[in-house]
Amino acid sequence: MEKQLDPAAVRAAAARIAGAVRPAAVAPAGGGVWYALEYLQHTGSFKARGAHNFLAAHRAAGTLPDAGVAIASGGNAGLACAWAARAQSVPATVFLPATAPRIKVDRLRGYGADVRLVGERYAEAQAACAEFAARSGALASHAYDHPLIAAGAGTLLEEVRAALPGLDAVVVAVGGGGLLAGVATAAREHGVRVTAAEPEGCRALSAALEAGRPVDVPVDSVAADSLGATRVSADALAAARAGGVRSVLVPDAAITAARRRLWEEHRIVVEPGAATALAAVRAAPEPLGERVAVVLCGANTDPSDLSAGS
Repeated sequence: MEKQLDPAAVRAAAARIAGAVRPAAVAPAGGGVWYALEYLQHTGSFKARGAHNFLAAHRAAGTLPDAGVAIASGGNAGLACAWAARAQSVPATVFLPATAPRIKVDRLRGYGADVRLVGERYAEAQAACAEFAARSGALASHAYDHPLIAAGAGTLLEEVRAALPGLDAVVVAVGGGGLLAGVATAAREHGVRVTAAEPEGCRALSAALEAGRPVDVPVDSVAADSLGATRVSADALAAARAGGVRSVLVPDAAITAARRRLWEEHRIVVEPGAATALAAVRAAPEPLGERVAVVLCGANTDPSDLSAGS
């Protein structure tokens, strides 16, 4: 198994997940912008890529225990882990903050996961998960901070490049940085620029770029359920610095407006975390490129507020 995140790890991940995940589709949005429709992925987010790569790699190495896998997640990573565990015929125990959206909790149980609601922040769920894994012998996974998870997410970039020859830039939303780490690693090899979109109230990457190291940040945003990591991974920071990634911060009002715009103009329903990427296109201080892909990374959300005028 890969011990570090590099282009070779992303290529190995692509081989492992081939045929198990849905290839990325793209759709024109106008003005040189395309949407990468990753919300159509299994489990409703890009997280399926990393989860499948993680468990398939451990299965191949003989290190996937009968006790299964345990993960702490705000929702999407847990869904992906439960889905991938079911495919590997092992149990999944998922720890979430008690504030996790009900729709994600219900879907987790639908995948057969043992759901444990702990605390109000991701860090509390993570601590409970680590204790459970040590006691039970389950394989501890992570929502974003692992080379296999990030490499799986990075496979998205090559698929988008294949669909959009001449791709200049890609915009991804960032929480803990798994998607960014993988995409930026793959993009650097091809000269594709990466813009990181972050809510003003969940700015783990931009804070790390300023400090020169991962640091804890407060979390307070409409997109916190998927982008609310208190700190970005070391791999994400390293990939961002090596690839010249820039962070664009957007207010919650812009995120909400972008989410509604996707619904009203395209009948696309995504969660606020995914809409953050589109919001950053308008908030960027200068054009991002002539051929730009905006990754719409997840759709595990309640769409009722879209028709209610909120």
